[in-house]
Amino acid sequence: MRATDFEAVRKIGRAFPGVEESTCYGEPALKIRGKMFACVASHRSAEPGSLAVRVDLTRRAGLLAEAPDVYYVTDHYVGYPAVLVRLHKIKPDALRDLLAGALQFVQGEMRKQRARKAPH
Repeated sequence: MRATDFEAVRKIGRAFPGVEESTCYGEPALKIRGKMFACVASHRSAEPGSLAVRVDLTRRAGLLAEAPDVYYVTDHYVGYPAVLVRLHKIKPDALRDLLAGALQFVQGEMRKQRARKAPH
């Protein structure tokens, strides 16, 4: 994927507080406190021009049913809480909502991890 293809993702993501640009498996990514919530899909099973976005499995099922031309998953990603997005097919508002949801999902996972580690 060309860097310009990731530009809309970068622009939306950077508007959220605390989001940093980074890499994941050598590809451009957005992270919050070091945890990836969206990145250029690097696995060979993903279609070129795809974004991997962290979502819970219920949300992923809804996205896949709602817009299978935009969202998809390959065998490699089935076991991960993520959905693949064809960037050339997603509308800006839908991308913004998806990234906001991914950010909330990752932050929620981080809170759960901290709670499990906290002494009782």
